[in-house]
Amino acid sequence: MLIIIHSETNQHTISRNLGRSEYSYYFVLKEYRPVLERLGRVIEVMDPNSEVDALYAECQSRGEPCVFLSFSPPHRTPVHLACPTLPVFAWEFSTIPDEPFAGDPLNDWRTVLAACGAAITHSSYTVDAVRKAMSVEYPIVAVPAPVWDRFAARGVQLQGQPDVDSVRLKIKGLVVDSREIALDAFAPVPLRRGCGIDFLAPVTEQELVLAGVVYTSVFNPRDGRKNWEDMISAFCAAMRENADATLVLKLTHHDAEEALTDILHHLYKNQPYRCRIVLIYGYLADADYERLVQATRYVVNTSYGEGQCLPLMEFMSCGKPAVAPCTTAMIDYMNADNAFLIEATEQFTAWPHDPRSAYRTLRYATSWASICAAYTASYDVAQNDLQRYATMSAQAVVSLEAFCSQAVAEQRLRAFLASLLQVRAEMATEVIGA
Repeated sequence: MLIIIHSETNQHTISRNLGRSEYSYYFVLKEYRPVLERLGRVIEVMDPNSEVDALYAECQSRGEPCVFLSFSPPHRTPVHLACPTLPVFAWEFSTIPDEPFAGDPLNDWRTVLAACGAAITHSSYTVDAVRKAMSVEYPIVAVPAPVWDRFAARGVQLQGQPDVDSVRLKIKGLVVDSREIALDAFAPVPLRRGCGIDFLAPVTEQELVLAGVVYTSVFNPRDGRKNWEDMISAFCAAMRENADATLVLKLTHHDAEEALTDILHHLYKNQPYRCRIVLIYGYLADADYERLVQATRYVVNTSYGEGQCLPLMEFMSCGKPAVAPCTTAMIDYMNADNAFLIEATEQFTAWPHDPRSAYRTLRYATSWASICAAYTASYDVAQNDLQRYATMSAQAVVSLEAFCSQAVAEQRLRAFLASLLQVRAEMATEVIGA
């Protein structure tokens, strides 16, 4: 079988597309590829319009099954190709777009999903949303990006290292430490004093030392789903007197000034606090990313919803318990045994690509008081109940293995694609017989 794959962002464009719409699909494609290579030959194309059907015709001439996996949301998935096409997409809202808007009929995802005849997504939550719009029999399967094997192996390596009081990281980029920067430079204009940050200065390598109870979150600060404002303010409130508590925010975006300015203002206005907040904007080599994981006690998420959340999955696969809500995709792998759960309530919102901003769906607003309580309880466990922490760490690894291991992905994809190919072959036979 030939499996053709494509993402609008690729290895040549990822550096300039960080933080832009759909950039994360490239990372999902990268994680899928080793599994797909167990199922057949894999070819990645740059231009589906000119390449896919030519490859499909070659396969047809020699009787080889062929499928095109478009790592993109449905409205950006080609529907005019002769080759069987499946969107591979993430979604974190209670309903899928089921009406056309902005003059584009493909914005009604039902049109695309009907034309493709099947789809792949990453959570049971999204499967349910699609089947509510299509039918309970619609062929769709949940296959998360299979990150567990790689990160669980890192976790085993980290467990084998001797305990240290602090971890040092080398970062090529910008590091902002709440204890070292003059936050008054980010006050409202009438109160502003001192120098801010020269965002045009050359990128240099910096050393960061982390110690104590470290909480880490990796996200794009311009992604409106992430709700980092509550993450920061609740941390400052809950850890105000805890000098050994640190919140590390690893920011993923293509523009440093755009990524940092609003966050720095929030660091200013949540003063005073003895806890520490560190912002990292820059490249982390694999070894330093592993050291960040090693230094981390808890991975944090306070978002309104997730299609799967790769950073959360990666850290938990390494054995780091979470502070997070159990909503959307997270219901498949989050529980009270591996996380300090944050309460959330339904809230009306719009589909993110709908320029009308029309309320058509739900997201999940986290409770600020519950975030504070989760921080407080997790800090107490890290300081005073090492056995419970070890148990939660082990449960995180086990839960994520069942959710996003390569073995699980291979099993689901193999069965799903085989079923689709069989149905299409039977349909072709019926057409020839007629």
